[in-house]
Amino acid sequence: MPYYVFRLGMFKVLEKQGEWATFKEARAHTNELRKTLDPKSGDKIKMIFAENEIAAQDTLTAERELDQRLSGDDW
Repeated sequence: MPYYVFRLGMFKVLEKQGEWATFKEARAHTNELRKTLDPKSGDKIKMIFAENEIAAQDTLTAERELDQRLSGDDW
């Protein structure tokens, strides 16, 4: 399975930045892209290991359920 790198923009808009066979290559590219990001843009660079590009996009845009142990008055 390959590693995918995406730019995650406003409103969860994904823009594929590349695909690599090894973690080392994907991590290096991800770190280089993160260095060039404008902090004020709100964009993020995400790397994900997935079976295919569609699975990677689905995982990155999926809504997470709130962990009830971390919500409420105790949080």
